[in-house]
Amino acid sequence: MRDRYGSPDVVRVEEVEKPAPGDGELLVRVEAASVNRADLDALKPRPGFVRLFTGLRAPRNRRLGIDVAGVVEAVGGAVAGHKPGDRVFSDLFAFGGATPGGAFAEYVSGPERAFQSIPDGMSFDDAAALPHSAVLAIQGLRLRDGRTPKAGDKVLIDGASGNVGPFAVQVARSMGAEVTGVCRTEKLDFVRSLGADHVIDYTTTDYTKTGERYDWIVDTDSHHSLLAVRHALRPGGVYVTLGGTSWPIFAGILVAPFFSRAVGNRMGLLLWWRPFNPPDVEKLKALIAAGKLKPSIDRRYPLEQIVEALHWVDDGHSKGKVIVIP
Repeated sequence: MRDRYGSPDVVRVEEVEKPAPGDGELLVRVEAASVNRADLDALKPRPGFVRLFTGLRAPRNRRLGIDVAGVVEAVGGAVAGHKPGDRVFSDLFAFGGATPGGAFAEYVSGPERAFQSIPDGMSFDDAAALPHSAVLAIQGLRLRDGRTPKAGDKVLIDGASGNVGPFAVQVARSMGAEVTGVCRTEKLDFVRSLGADHVIDYTTTDYTKTGERYDWIVDTDSHHSLLAVRHALRPGGVYVTLGGTSWPIFAGILVAPFFSRAVGNRMGLLLWWRPFNPPDVEKLKALIAAGKLKPSIDRRYPLEQIVEALHWVDDGHSKGKVIVIP
């Protein structure tokens, strides 16, 4: 729970009434949740203009957490596809943010369409790591018209060691791309272990100034101007940013379309994002079954240590996903 905006220190664990499923809803006992950059952005909030939608002075939604995996505890009326005992997972952001209970809780309830079945043999930890970040990775490597990197294309993932980046590295590799991962010094070996062909330490090297050019760049959190990025793209190349502070987001929405036409590249914010899109979730399941993608779990925290878990990610320490266990 949180009553105001701020750092992870504004979050607390609080006893609340167990939610009850309404018509068309599931009540899910949480087995695992994962921390996303989106959770931290909601705390601050970032970018600042989202207060217009989430509450100007204080957050309207006090609960936190979007990625969840668990077991169906009870079902409401008119539920046809799930029953108690089913293993399910969800990105609750896709259905109005954290539904009653939030992902960082013992129970969540939400519409049946918000949940999909966890494949047999997949752990709750792995399932909780997937919904938000892995879908973002897939869609960041696909344009609205369906274009994706081709085998042999040079793909750069800026932010390759965090939440979305490890998935993006593996998805790009599954496409046959030559992948370069950008991260900081202590995470270089981790990014190599994901299958990256090359790594760049952003503390010593600015990839936009190396003279190397790429067919596709996925930027998980924008820190470069569009003009700078342009110098790292091949003719006809693609640059997709997944977020950042206010100016990069405004630039990605308002400036990038005109800039793209002027320079002949495709550049901009991931406006075609569809959270927990069923076809993309099925693709994730197929990649995992084929051994081409595996969630990277950095560490696990009990729910009572949620503040520490959020700080660990916010401070940039995590290599992959952080799991929260009720």
